[in-house]
Amino acid sequence: MADKAPETPKTPGCDAYFEKIQSRKKLPFTLQEALTNAFANIPVSSFPQVPGGKVIEIPADTPIVEAVKILSEQNIMSAPVRNPDAGTSLDWRDRYLGIIDYSAIILWVLENAEIAAVALSAGSATAAGVGVGALGAIGALALGATGPVAVAGLTVAAVGAAVAGGMVAERGAGKDAPTAAGQLGEDFYKVIVQEEPFKSATVQSIIKSFRWAPFLPVALDSSMLTVLLLLSKYRLRSVPVIETGKPFVRNFITQSAVVQGLRGCRGRDWFDSISGQSLSDFGLPFMPSDEVISVKGDELILEAFKLMKDNEIGGVPVLDGSSKKIIGNISIRDIRFLLLRAGVFSNFRQLTVTDFMDTIASITETEGANAAMKPAVTCRVDTTLGSVIETLATRHIHRVYVVNDEDEVTGVVTLRDVISCFIYEPPNHFDNYLGFAVKEMLNK
Repeated sequence: MADKAPETPKTPGCDAYFEKIQSRKKLPFTLQEALTNAFANIPVSSFPQVPGGKVIEIPADTPIVEAVKILSEQNIMSAPVRNPDAGTSLDWRDRYLGIIDYSAIILWVLENAEIAAVALSAGSATAAGVGVGALGAIGALALGATGPVAVAGLTVAAVGAAVAGGMVAERGAGKDAPTAAGQLGEDFYKVIVQEEPFKSATVQSIIKSFRWAPFLPVALDSSMLTVLLLLSKYRLRSVPVIETGKPFVRNFITQSAVVQGLRGCRGRDWFDSISGQSLSDFGLPFMPSDEVISVKGDELILEAFKLMKDNEIGGVPVLDGSSKKIIGNISIRDIRFLLLRAGVFSNFRQLTVTDFMDTIASITETEGANAAMKPAVTCRVDTTLGSVIETLATRHIHRVYVVNDEDEVTGVVTLRDVISCFIYEPPNHFDNYLGFAVKEMLNK
């Protein structure tokens, strides 16, 4: 078989997990139908546990910057948020408030950065004069020429009106938000993560204001087909697993974990039959080339994160100038460098995408880490699905960009695209299988 990967040790738990699929490979259906039927009969309880056997949880009263550190150090994209006030309740609905991920953190950072910059442009000479609440209210705004005056409860609109109405100190940091933030440098970083009320802003404030994905659990006896559909067709990045009557999340199944499991099944007939086909055989990439969201290297890094926020996507390719030639990529996870690196954030409003990638590459190289920004990971339409799975799994990334002979981006293949190649949604599956999770959410 072309492009067949060499044998490597199987992912722990893979053999037991896919044993039922192997036994059903001769069913009188197409292979995808057989796999769909098999996954529908495999319980979630048979999926391998998270590394270490314990789900990483983040208490709701954890400061936002500390939460970012936890996600970064554990190399995870998201985690369940635990309610510190749940007490001894045995109901998981009391124990968990939701899921925190880098997507929600991006929304928090961008909104507060914008508000703080506007406030600074209205005349605050230092970071001490500005505070922004978690829900977007200005805690203090500098007005007048003699110094900052605390004005509690001003909204973004009110700040804008104040600026437009001429209530701006001429000797302020600048007359527009970018100029104000850019001139303040380190002070601007302090506004966002080091000064109150930001310093005390907690995960709970993000969960309430910027919930990106629902906390949609499945039970141990739910089918794996339900999980795979949630992670692919229904666009969830992770699915918590709970045990009815118990207060703890038993497992946390992510897109990455599923693809890692698939990789570990190389050598099985059903996997090799599917993975040996090219991307074009599956109609991949699904998205037309003119719909791929991208950013140019000379644009501001702020714009890259705004694109991800506005389009609800996990990453964007970085293109060289006016061409579509790819030179790198930026992902949601890279927001951690802005919050954990004062030196990077201090120039946040003026830093270009290329400079950001170069800066982070230098930092991670020194520390022996890999930010996977440059060069971008790419493939061609005739690349086999198995090769893409190998790349995604070994590089621990979430997407591979499809390019032509000139290295111009023509599409993107994500983890959820890969998962969707193995299954489909049978008629009425949502009513029959997703009902548990939906009903639990409605009862919360």
